[in-house]
Amino acid sequence: MRNGSARLSTEPVEVRLLGSVDYQQAYRLQHDLADKRASGELDHDVMLLLEHPPVYTAGKRTQASDRPVNGAPVIDVDRGGRITWHGPGQLVGYPIIRLAEPVDVVDYVRRLEEALIRVCDSHGVTTGRIDGRSGVWVRDDAGERKLGQIGIRVAKGVTLHGFALNVDPDMSVFEAIVPCGIADAGVTSIAMETGTALKVADVLAEVTASIVDCLDDPIPPSPGHTADTLTTTEPATVGTPQ
Repeated sequence: MRNGSARLSTEPVEVRLLGSVDYQQAYRLQHDLADKRASGELDHDVMLLLEHPPVYTAGKRTQASDRPVNGAPVIDVDRGGRITWHGPGQLVGYPIIRLAEPVDVVDYVRRLEEALIRVCDSHGVTTGRIDGRSGVWVRDDAGERKLGQIGIRVAKGVTLHGFALNVDPDMSVFEAIVPCGIADAGVTSIAMETGTALKVADVLAEVTASIVDCLDDPIPPSPGHTADTLTTTEPATVGTPQ
């Protein structure tokens, strides 16, 4: 766990609010930006915030048993984690960040989690971490429910993919898969937990501020759990969907 900002740059993060973007189009865009950031052609960090039309995506650890039981198509991608769904009502963030050296991937993931935990708290939803499981979770007498997903890739010191926050999506879409490969827990949203309708647009400003604050905080968040294991060679992936 590193002290100091998670970012190498001290310049402001450029935030692009893209609205609804096809998954494969966004995939190509973030990879192009990451390549340019790694080469130095892009001289600052960028964060893409958007929603996707409905789509299932599968990370490197996805098992055959995780995949949709309804025959829905799945896009296989190069992030960590297993399978998830993206779609309207879910805020997706792709931070393209050159990490400070020495690169600490787990610290970066913890900071993304902390940012989403703070956003959920501001809406009256208490969330936290669960040992050995990346992401943001509600945990109470009713059980464990994932509200925020993290799945990232780091190549040449630059991050790709990122996070997905369930604001108020159609939760029935998760019934066709084993979300994140976790069969013994549920999935939830801010709206489901509070009983209050909420739009992605309603949380854009606070998510932006929270992510940037947590990435640049000189005091790292509590790790919450330390079960992550990473290889020491790049590219590295970690987390649950994104």
